[in-house]
Amino acid sequence: MTAAKFFTHPLGIIGASISATLLWGSSYPFIKLSYARLGIGSHDTLEQILFAGYRFTLAGLLILAYMLIRKETLRYQRGSGGMVASIALFQTVLQYIFFYAGLSKSAGVVGAVIAGTISFFQIALAHFLYKNDRINGTKGLGLLVGFLGLLVLGLSKHDGNSGLHFSLGEVLLIAATLFNAIANLLSKRAAASYSIPYINGYQMLVGGIVLTVIGAWKPGLAPFHFDGIALLMLLHLALVSALAFMLWNNVMKYNSVGSVSMYLFLIPVFGVLQSAMFLGEPLSAAVLGALALVSAGIVIVNRRKREVKAHQAA
Repeated sequence: MTAAKFFTHPLGIIGASISATLLWGSSYPFIKLSYARLGIGSHDTLEQILFAGYRFTLAGLLILAYMLIRKETLRYQRGSGGMVASIALFQTVLQYIFFYAGLSKSAGVVGAVIAGTISFFQIALAHFLYKNDRINGTKGLGLLVGFLGLLVLGLSKHDGNSGLHFSLGEVLLIAATLFNAIANLLSKRAAASYSIPYINGYQMLVGGIVLTVIGAWKPGLAPFHFDGIALLMLLHLALVSALAFMLWNNVMKYNSVGSVSMYLFLIPVFGVLQSAMFLGEPLSAAVLGALALVSAGIVIVNRRKREVKAHQAA
């Protein structure tokens, strides 16, 4: 079975999407566990960026090693430099500078819920980029319901104060999600001309090196004391990046943005559950309510398109 057939088959789409979102969901507790293991505090911004640099440099190298095993060419492909650099900027450098800093200042369950809004950013951006992915009434309703989920988080109490309020960590996480949505659309465009491993391998390697250089500015290249557990956590996070982005970018390559974005609601579901499981974080009413609204919004956004397809097939 070819990649095109697999990633357009319903079972292939479901399997790849669930696997990618399950992996992404695990990153929230594992990043926070890594911080605790390595002694990285919420204000240690450069150390957070350096750790992200380790992760994505390793992830890029793993993908390039995969290409070598498959005997795919690693040579520079003419005209790809600008696209790889753009994706590296948004997908790895900007997204994860904001993401790592934001997660250090927020609970894992909150970060997971906010991550679910990537669907809405992608759909909103696709409205302006693709003529066949315009926002209609159903999508508009779904976007409204989903963003109400963010309002539920913002209206919940923070530090004893009520009213609409997002912490700095939550604002940083929202910005990271926007950068991720931009990068996903850039990756979809690049996938029309270049292979998925080539794009992901080089953009992660380039982005990881940039993050490492930035993060090492004051603490140096090796300020951490890694034991076996910390190394396994780093390897897990690198594999999450390598495998999840490879799977999701293939799903995006062979399907329209609107038809597959529904599956991204599984990121907050898996992220919340795994954060509660591994970190022991409480599932407050505000978090559960926001999770329900974000998930419902994504389902509503995609319901109309699926109904139309079913009607056409009949």
